[in-house]
Amino acid sequence: MADANPGGRPLSPHLQIYKPLFTMVMSILHRITGGALYVGTLLVVWWLVAAASGPEYFDFANGIMGSFVGRLVLFGYTWALLHHMLGGVRHFIWDTGAMLDVPRAQMLAKLTLAGSLTLTLTIWIVGTLVF
Repeated sequence: MADANPGGRPLSPHLQIYKPLFTMVMSILHRITGGALYVGTLLVVWWLVAAASGPEYFDFANGIMGSFVGRLVLFGYTWALLHHMLGGVRHFIWDTGAMLDVPRAQMLAKLTLAGSLTLTLTIWIVGTLVF
């Protein structure tokens, strides 16, 4: 049988050994929200196509998007959009070489989560009051 470790190099430990850091969790969430944005954007495109198709189909699509489940999906889409955007800003800051030390990187990751939640709630509260 062939040697799976030629040269005796150290092997990477399993993921179970790593302690989950907040920045690690935020990185995983950034990837998940990117995938959620793909699906959510398809739903927005479907709603726009329904609007262009005529009043009957638009009423059907609006009924689905206006239901409790539809609004919950739209709320999640709003949070995913804002969280992904703020995560991109966080990575841009790191790309400049700033805030790379552990305490400030942790603080920036926590601000990303707090900011995305605050902005999402603000948008939905204002949207509910206006419309």
